[in-house]
Amino acid sequence: MGLKDKRVILTGAAGGMGSILVRGLLERGAKVAMVDANADALQLLAADLSGDVSPVTADLSSAAGCAAAVESCQQYLGQVDMLINLAGLNSFANFADEDSSRIEMMMRVNVLAPMLLTRALLPSFLAQKSGKIVNVGSIFGSIGFAWFTTYSTSKFGLRGFSESLRRELADTGVQVSYIAPRAVKTPMNNDKVMLMGEATGMNMDEPHVVVAKIIQAIETDKKDSYFGFPESLFVRVNALLPRLVDKALAGQNKVAKTFLNKGA
Repeated sequence: MGLKDKRVILTGAAGGMGSILVRGLLERGAKVAMVDANADALQLLAADLSGDVSPVTADLSSAAGCAAAVESCQQYLGQVDMLINLAGLNSFANFADEDSSRIEMMMRVNVLAPMLLTRALLPSFLAQKSGKIVNVGSIFGSIGFAWFTTYSTSKFGLRGFSESLRRELADTGVQVSYIAPRAVKTPMNNDKVMLMGEATGMNMDEPHVVVAKIIQAIETDKKDSYFGFPESLFVRVNALLPRLVDKALAGQNKVAKTFLNKGA
């Protein structure tokens, strides 16, 4: 799908990748409603941008917040052509110690929000017989990584939602894409995660590199895109031989565990 003159809702717009992605969308002629929970960051970003853009502050952790976000975006955009679900939360923790409220928040933002936002827009997409839903997941949504149990679970859910909905909408003109980067160097990955990544040899990409690939995947109508080698290969291996991957990750998991209790 070309982006010129397309009306796009982008969640997580003020984040490390979001702020770069919104610039890329504007450069290609899109009109963008930027959704984020951080009102101050949104306003600063909007003031620094040139193009057809509007900040929409929203709490995507609740059904009411998702509904309000869609309403505000539709008031600005009118007809919506594309929803990009980029907003997400991460956690590097021993699952036994994970706070229950944190688990719930991550599942709401990472899985339920994309579902609810999509559900709110779907009637208009179906009526116009067009529209594109882009769910930005993670390699962690195909390979369950120790100490990222909640995050991996949420991304597995987002991948399943994308696959199921794509099949449901196959004859409607509405497209669904699932995009899965490997780890990205953004503030979502704190210092503790960065140090752990260095110690375990985790590959991490610069956000502008990932954003360029996201835009390319959108413009070429990729249904599924996995970024990074050998991680994209491991996705296939894990699907066929998960117990082999268990053994391959055992040593890395032991090293990663030593960083759990270090300062963030």
